[in-house]
Amino acid sequence: MYSVEKFGKYSQTIGPGLAVVGCDVCGACITFRSVTSRVEQNVCQIRTKTKDNVFVNVIVAVQQSVIPDKARDAMYKLSNVHAQIDSYVSDVVRSQVPKMNLDEAFEKKDEISDACQAQLQENMSHYGFTIHKALVTELQPDAEVMHSMNEINKQRRLRDASLMAAEAEKVKIVKAAEAAADAQHLQGQGIARQRAAIIEGLKDSITSGTGEHLTSEKVSELLLVTQYFETLRDIGASSRSNHIFIPNGPGGVADVATQIRSGVLQASAPGQSSMRA
Repeated sequence: MYSVEKFGKYSQTIGPGLAVVGCDVCGACITFRSVTSRVEQNVCQIRTKTKDNVFVNVIVAVQQSVIPDKARDAMYKLSNVHAQIDSYVSDVVRSQVPKMNLDEAFEKKDEISDACQAQLQENMSHYGFTIHKALVTELQPDAEVMHSMNEINKQRRLRDASLMAAEAEKVKIVKAAEAAADAQHLQGQGIARQRAAIIEGLKDSITSGTGEHLTSEKVSELLLVTQYFETLRDIGASSRSNHIFIPNGPGGVADVATQIRSGVLQASAPGQSSMRA
């Protein structure tokens, strides 16, 4: 778009295409001023600090264009459009960012953008410009601050990795303990069934054809005999076992059974005497 000046005074605004503005004598009568109707972008860089006293460089990209009906204001009211936009953006950024921590500034870039756009739209419309968008494209802390932030994130991730490794090790230990407990439980059930089968077999072999019934004492002696021979078998099967000497005759096994029964009876005797008292 062009503004037509006759003898230095504004006359009219003409758009693209063929137009007749009058007669001129070597450019002395009529002069022109032009302004683009395209959307232009201004990149503003503002240095400010956050609420936690970290200095950052805030880069804001502003897209603006001339309002066709206010082309005269756009050409005559401002001498430096870019400087004016930069001043408004700086004012908004320096009033918004100091209210935020560094992390909040990164998270709330849209709020800063909206504040810049609202402020620019309100003020620049008086000068014939409309603001399409004001984008906070980048926040640049100092190099030392960025290094510190990366180090903090690194240590936090290392701590999380250590916690996860410890949790995994804990799960492995707990599962191994549960597996060992289940194995011992099943082994105990197997031994109990084995001994029950052995006792039933001995009872059947001893009482077969006689019509007699074994008492609990006899059953206990049979169980002791069975355990006695199992112990001898285990000692003989292992090359690293500690050898012990025990009576190796049937009479010795009977003595062992007698000693166990006597111990049980002596343990129960004090309880009976106290009940009588």
